[in-house]
Amino acid sequence: MKDFPLLIINHQTCLNPLALGTGARRLHVSAAFSAKAKVAMSRFEPSTSINYGKMHENINIVRRRLGRPLTLSEKIVYGHLDDPAGQEIGRGRTYLRLRPDRVAMQDATAQMAMLQFISSGLPKVAVPSTIHCDHLIEAQIGGVKDLQRAKEVNEEVYNFLATAGAKYGVGFWKPGSGIIHQIILENYAYPGVMLIGTDSHTPNGGGLGAICIGVGGADAVDVMAGIPWELKCPNVIGVRLTGALSGWTSPKDVILKVAGILTVKGGTGAIVEYHGPGVESISCTGMATICNMGAEIGATTSVFPYNHRMKTYLDKTGRGEIASLADQFQDDLVPDKGCEYDQLIEINLSELKPHINGPFTPDLAHPVSDIGAVAKKSGWPLEVKVGLIGSCTNSSYEDMGRAASLAKQALDKGLKCKAQFTVTPGSEQIRATIERDGYTKILSDVGGVVLANACGPCIGQWDRKDVKKGEKNTIVTSYNRNFTARNDANPATHAFVTSPEIVTAMAIAGTLDFNPETDYLTAPNGEKFKLEPPTGDELPSRDFDPGQDTYQHPPSEGRSVDVSPSSNRLQLLEPFDKWHGKDLENMRVLIKVKGKCTTDHISAAGPWLKFRGHLDNISNNLLIGAVNIENNAVNKVKNQLTGEYGGVPDVARHYKANGESWVVVGDENYGEGSSREHAALEPRHLGGRAIIVKSFARIHETNLKKQGLLPLTFADPKDYDKIRPDDKISITGLKSFAPGKPLTAVIKHSDGSQDSISLNHTFNETQIEWFQAGSALNRMKELQ
Repeated sequence: MKDFPLLIINHQTCLNPLALGTGARRLHVSAAFSAKAKVAMSRFEPSTSINYGKMHENINIVRRRLGRPLTLSEKIVYGHLDDPAGQEIGRGRTYLRLRPDRVAMQDATAQMAMLQFISSGLPKVAVPSTIHCDHLIEAQIGGVKDLQRAKEVNEEVYNFLATAGAKYGVGFWKPGSGIIHQIILENYAYPGVMLIGTDSHTPNGGGLGAICIGVGGADAVDVMAGIPWELKCPNVIGVRLTGALSGWTSPKDVILKVAGILTVKGGTGAIVEYHGPGVESISCTGMATICNMGAEIGATTSVFPYNHRMKTYLDKTGRGEIASLADQFQDDLVPDKGCEYDQLIEINLSELKPHINGPFTPDLAHPVSDIGAVAKKSGWPLEVKVGLIGSCTNSSYEDMGRAASLAKQALDKGLKCKAQFTVTPGSEQIRATIERDGYTKILSDVGGVVLANACGPCIGQWDRKDVKKGEKNTIVTSYNRNFTARNDANPATHAFVTSPEIVTAMAIAGTLDFNPETDYLTAPNGEKFKLEPPTGDELPSRDFDPGQDTYQHPPSEGRSVDVSPSSNRLQLLEPFDKWHGKDLENMRVLIKVKGKCTTDHISAAGPWLKFRGHLDNISNNLLIGAVNIENNAVNKVKNQLTGEYGGVPDVARHYKANGESWVVVGDENYGEGSSREHAALEPRHLGGRAIIVKSFARIHETNLKKQGLLPLTFADPKDYDKIRPDDKISITGLKSFAPGKPLTAVIKHSDGSQDSISLNHTFNETQIEWFQAGSALNRMKELQ
């Protein structure tokens, strides 16, 4: 048998089988590292391994079985199968049992993930895992002061995460390190790796040829426990790129265009795989931008084929040895010739124009040249109040350099930004490097405020002062998501998503109808001038400046973890109750939701982030943003026991206290957006039993199953109209609950009449066991 190379990151010659899955075998260890690589790799956990040999074997087994060429995403996914010889494989149909290489968690979701891992009773994580402190830092004044305040306000949570990481073998990136996805790109992603992360924008790593998938914390616990992870076999959407990017067009415009084509649910159940000659004109970090925002079309993940751009980025970030190894296995890191896609989209980058999407949804796509006319016709405010660049989507060295090139042109003419302007570096490494190379000064001189290396306004962590709540206004961002009230908790804010270059230009001009390709600015001396297209180096000519060391390696000896019973930030978990073995009878309708219902509507972020480690406290935000179809109001539902109206969580608690189970009824793509499993934990905690909708977003549906809830869809979407707010609903057929077999809902109306409707589900046998045990975590403990 051929002896394939295996790269052990920490220079150990031993291999932890749990890091690769069962049956992993000892393979050849690559040559010694350079001094540069040793420094860069010091942040990897013990026994982190790059096992291209095992993946290669799995790919060949599956290719022989299927008898056809494979797409790139299939190669990486099937290359991580727990049982490549026996696994049933059917795109869009079967559930795959996979062995991911790594887990990453951001601080808001890591709290619940680690609390669940603690409940599992296991002593250590079985795969390399990290926690990243990026969500709990609120933007107020500027990076230094905001970071210091966050450390004080969140001290209890940070201490819990640091000590939990130390106890269970999880690496800890301290507050100020940067945004999880940028840290992963700089340190952990590489071509062919499979990584899962407790954040919906984990697919960012696809820009480095990785399969990186956003999940809920319960999924992360499975992987950290060494249990094969289940994923419904994805379909594959191909996006063939031709031509080349130039001028004002940027990588962001590719995904803005794709979002307009596929909509927010068009990628559901699929991996988006970019390929074609146009890929060569996109930088590695540009590819990451495109993959990052694939979350906005509901895609499982997105990926690019390995190429010289990735090789250059790996070398620049101190991982040249990985690039050399990837070169040896390049055939496994690109699609096979003749592979077939379930859907194919073609985009000529030479013809692609700058885009801006929004407001209120990331798939409402407009060319920048048209947005002014559309805004006037639609009554959207033209004045740009704030331009915001950075976030996990667009905070690379190249992004900052291109934005700075425009700011420099304005400064040379004596202009500063008319709008407020904020800059969010993606990581401490990016912050330190752009400061060293002068970009920070230029962006500050033009009027920019440099925020902390964190998510900030992108996720609603923004203490905005310039407008009052309810005041209609426009902001433009280089972020990824722009749902109602997403950034600043103001439902009247019209948020538009575009590239950092267009944000910067519009911040300078101060108006949404400014098209930098054709329109002129006026200098203080009256001179009219046009901005030249942005320019910027893909990577710094010198090495990156790593900045401050913000990483805590897990010690060999674990520490104790304490959670105070009196804490209002952290709460140990109690197991959910098991299924009682009967049909679910006469459940109340807590709320019948009208229209879009994202995870922001179900479990709001912003100020609620501080309760992400305390299930009972955060449950007070359950569905407070959802629109009640009965009265078109938010957070106002009728308590059928008292006849009075109250907040959604208050009514849910009252039903639970009185022994009344309840259901939620929803519309299309229910639960789109963030991976936050709190949107599933909260309804379970407050007595919910089923969520019945027209269709689900992928991550949320899985999260509901993990917590022992029933995510069900109308066999006939028109049956949504049959349910009234004062109905009682029974779900029958649970004693013979089986994959592919619909359940029945009996709807009892207050006038004495009733309807019976069919409800579909996507449960497999393992997931049915989760339901019967009360949750996936309960089932895990049963099997120990």
